[in-house]
Amino acid sequence: MSIFEKKTIMLNFDLYNPVHYYFGKDQETKLAQLIPAGARVLLAYGGGSIFKNGVYDKVKAQLTGFECVEFGGIEPNPRFETLIKAVNLIREHDLTFILAVGGGSVIDGVKFISAAVHFQGDPIQILRERILFTDPTKVVPFGTVLTLPATGSEMNSGAVVTIEATHEKLVLGGSALFPKFSIADPTVIASLPLRQLQNGVVDAFTHVMEQYLTYQHGALLQDRIAEGVLQTLVEIGPAVIANPSDYPLASNFMWCCTMALNGLLGKGVPVDWATHMIGHELTAKFEIDHARTLAIIGPNLYRVMHQEKEAKLAQYGRRVWNIQGFSDAETANVAIDKTVAFFQELGVPTKLSDYTDQFEGTAELIAARFVERGWLALSDSQKVTPEKVIEIVKMSY
Repeated sequence: MSIFEKKTIMLNFDLYNPVHYYFGKDQETKLAQLIPAGARVLLAYGGGSIFKNGVYDKVKAQLTGFECVEFGGIEPNPRFETLIKAVNLIREHDLTFILAVGGGSVIDGVKFISAAVHFQGDPIQILRERILFTDPTKVVPFGTVLTLPATGSEMNSGAVVTIEATHEKLVLGGSALFPKFSIADPTVIASLPLRQLQNGVVDAFTHVMEQYLTYQHGALLQDRIAEGVLQTLVEIGPAVIANPSDYPLASNFMWCCTMALNGLLGKGVPVDWATHMIGHELTAKFEIDHARTLAIIGPNLYRVMHQEKEAKLAQYGRRVWNIQGFSDAETANVAIDKTVAFFQELGVPTKLSDYTDQFEGTAELIAARFVERGWLALSDSQKVTPEKVIEIVKMSY
């Protein structure tokens, strides 16, 4: 029996907040058992794709007997201004549970809603001050039905929310913001648009890279697990985009996306989220899909930080791309080129100018924002300074 025929997997690395992860076909049928008896539920979703692919009907069938209020319209890159409306709705109806049905944006949005309902003060401070939520009694519990694998938000406690008024994309999190359960049915990807499938592969790939491509640290198993996820994405990425209705491909893809950012790969090792932090600014300014900002910035960050990352880049090149017979420096350069070629093979452009002709001044704007927030030394090496940010972004034009 394949792992993907197993019906229930409980996998989480916070012992006090285990996520019950239900993986496989038709797992939506467990919803009525998983939502607490007597719960008053906010059903939260995005732009309406769940009405087209049948997920909405499956979920609603399981909510019979629960008081349920719906809240739709959570955007890709969920907006603070939209999410506050859901917060007020929960307060108005005294709702006790949230069900997020969607991809990473919907789930991220629900994490903010969960945190904001009982927050004492202006909820915007949750984002501005990067407040961590560790007390489960201070948040509204929630579960998820995943419809778009990419971010791993179904099995982690982090989220990213956009403040539309200021064009900022900021993070929140904390151990209290793990889902109580997550349902992941790989068959849902069959109806996804091409662009979302492309984004999912790039997003998962870069999540792994941010936890892997740092410096040599001696955590041999962590490296091998990360390399395994990367190799699997290289192997199946183009194929799952071409044929998302293939269940084994879809299952491996969804499993990779969850494993890429559920906490396992980053345990006990240095991590580097500088690519994400720069990429968030491109999304906030230009509305470029999150994954595509990572494809724009990641390779150029590796080039600018070549000296600090050379040993790990060379290891990555040899183990993931099977580049042999070159020095570390040469292997590192070829590995970066291979990464760019992979993103382009998936159909994802890798230059900012592929998305906008208004890119002049972007590097300086991002660096200035980082200075304003006090982000003066990013990356695992703490050497991605505002000056380096300018260099990276300009190279990405």
